[in-house]
Amino acid sequence: MSNQKLTIGIILGSTREGRVSPSVGAWFKELADKRGDATYEIVDIKSFKLPLLGESSETSGITKWNKKLSELDGFVFITAEYNHSIPASLKNALDLAKDHWNNKAAGIVSYGSVGGARAAEHLRGILSELQIADVRTHVTLSLFTDFDKDSVFKPQKLHEANVTSMLDQLIRWSKALKNVRQELTSK
Repeated sequence: MSNQKLTIGIILGSTREGRVSPSVGAWFKELADKRGDATYEIVDIKSFKLPLLGESSETSGITKWNKKLSELDGFVFITAEYNHSIPASLKNALDLAKDHWNNKAAGIVSYGSVGGARAAEHLRGILSELQIADVRTHVTLSLFTDFDKDSVFKPQKLHEANVTSMLDQLIRWSKALKNVRQELTSK
């Protein structure tokens, strides 16, 4: 088994103007970094300027996106709930890569009126198809109790226990799946 430190990407799923995913991602990264068990990095979909799937022959953003994903051992998806599902930008980013997702693990941090639970459930089905093992525990943030006026992120301290539990699961699964990937590439 490899003892090399894992690299976990914290994927910001929203690209809307006025989005709160950067502040949620920064909060999550701060908590994760205290653990010292992996390298955690923010990966902002917006910075890749991804075209809609099939609507452009320009592939530089897609190439950079796939390269970044190949460098990661696992993921934490930060997703808003838009119309009972995930943002279109996140779905598009998931669809623009295939093999670079395979045999990796993921955790979910969702936010919305009911903690983004419906978005998380939709995301789990998509992750399964991409051969991403999502962990059971996930962090649900409420627009009513964790945000001031829907835009200023003020998380309740109670979420920290779920962050810890989710990351415990994510690190175990990411290590195991890294071994699976190494085994597959050595064949």
